[in-house]
Amino acid sequence: MRDLILFTMIVVAGTGGELCVSRAMKSVGEPTSFHPAEIVKVVLRALRQPWMWAGISMMALAFFALLGALSLYNVSFVVPVTALSYVAGALGGVVFLHERVSSRRWIGVLLVAIGVTLVLFGKS
Repeated sequence: MRDLILFTMIVVAGTGGELCVSRAMKSVGEPTSFHPAEIVKVVLRALRQPWMWAGISMMALAFFALLGALSLYNVSFVVPVTALSYVAGALGGVVFLHERVSSRRWIGVLLVAIGVTLVLFGKS
């Protein structure tokens, strides 16, 4: 049960954080130039976005959960299992950000899911 909670926290919080940061940055927009003053303006606008802070908080939670998982399991198990973030990211992009995901990308997501399943069944 502890394993399920830990890995779910890594995948859900990490992917949720990335989705929140992406949403914040889409509302901020991209810099019009790469002059330092323009970059600072974009960063300051981003820091005023609640989605940015939610994303940073969730990503921090995922990071500490990852540290916990790495203290309990081999990296050769932890890293492949956390690849479920790619599956969650594609689903979250469609649902939360209303992105279009091509069939080729869905095939890739399916292959990642199959790979994670193989790793889970191979856990000893």
